[in-house]
Amino acid sequence: MIAGDMYFWKRYRINYPFIFGFKQGTELNYREVLLLASSLAVIMLAGVLSNLDMEMNPNTESFEALTELVPLAILTVLLLIIFCPLNIVYRSSRFFLITCAFHCIAAPFYKVILPDFFLADQFTSQVQALRNLEFYVCYYGWGDFKKRSNSCRESDVFKTFTYIVAIVPYWIRLLQSIRRLFEEKDIMHLFNGLKFLSTITAVVMKTTFELNKGTTLLILTAATSGIATIGNTYWDIVVDWGLLRKDSKNPWLRDKLAVPQKSVYFVAMGLNVVLRLAWIQTVLGITELPFLHYKALVAIVASLEIIRRGIWNFFRLENEHLNNVGKYRAFKSVPLPFHYNNGDKSI
Repeated sequence: MIAGDMYFWKRYRINYPFIFGFKQGTELNYREVLLLASSLAVIMLAGVLSNLDMEMNPNTESFEALTELVPLAILTVLLLIIFCPLNIVYRSSRFFLITCAFHCIAAPFYKVILPDFFLADQFTSQVQALRNLEFYVCYYGWGDFKKRSNSCRESDVFKTFTYIVAIVPYWIRLLQSIRRLFEEKDIMHLFNGLKFLSTITAVVMKTTFELNKGTTLLILTAATSGIATIGNTYWDIVVDWGLLRKDSKNPWLRDKLAVPQKSVYFVAMGLNVVLRLAWIQTVLGITELPFLHYKALVAIVASLEIIRRGIWNFFRLENEHLNNVGKYRAFKSVPLPFHYNNGDKSI
């Protein structure tokens, strides 16, 4: 999705390298991002095939613990690539990502700039991936892989961390909003913080309902999730994208548009609303379909959120590029009004 965003940012002349503050000449383009994503996909596919081969091969099927280590090996390779100090595999971009991630973790102690809260927003759409990392720690750390059994979900510690892992991305955004409120004295950051607080409440109730079914929990989950969905959807469209301006010269959009086809904006708004409602699957108790396993359904719902985030990314940065330069948020310094008179000419 990020490669697609970069392609369309470039196509519609949205200066994303400057807005993000990438070092000139080192920023990745969409082709390089696609190359990285494809390479990781090939590594993942190789891991799956090798695992299946070891399971089916009579000579290796007895090495049960060894086959279970294949996913851990892939994750280890990925981490080694990310933290590799050598000037290979786009080191500048990797270190930029690490720096932004560290600023997110230490949210209250660093001035919040666009790359930091933009990355934190990406984390809020990766809760399922973070929960998978939690499972990795449990499965391999507690030695379940040796017995090829899964006792993680029976542990109270694991259940506690299920809450923590789901909340952390939104907690980071809440702290960033509080930091920006004190620094910029803009009341909008207070409302943004309240939005993330409502989302945290909804996540807690939804996680509780998943672990402990009940009618009361169902009602509370539906109520808190509904409130959070309404608040987040409004913020996405009206604040982050700057759309739904009734008095705009482009009715119900905004004055400046990077994409000439206005219907694209209405389609994007509709998709954002629909994809925001993926949580209803939990409330309705749809945990498995006749043709889909529960895990496959979880993966599909998580993928829908990633697609929604990809759409959000494009219009969020478009709005930053077109409408927010008046606040000098895309500039490292405020340009002075400069006039030069030369005879009858004014420059």
